[in-house]
Amino acid sequence: VLNLRREFEAVKMKESESVKDFTDKLLKIVTQIKLLGEKLSDQHVVERILVCLLERFESKIFALEENKYFSQISIVELVNALQASE
Repeated sequence: VLNLRREFEAVKMKESESVKDFTDKLLKIVTQIKLLGEKLSDQHVVERILVCLLERFESKIFALEENKYFSQISIVELVNALQASE
């Protein structure tokens, strides 16, 4: 579990990666962590995705943060919004 947590915290988006590829990689780690009985909130995953994104997504992140429902955004909604801006 500790190795997976470390991997979750260390993962970064690569310049050549699409949003889908990056989030698939991250969510695979999240699934493994949850299967081992560890708790990991969707909000923490959303925050991790946002922190790991490349600079080219900065304006989209800013726009999302300005939304009054941002604190309630789901992982799926975030991924869809990011893919739409790719």
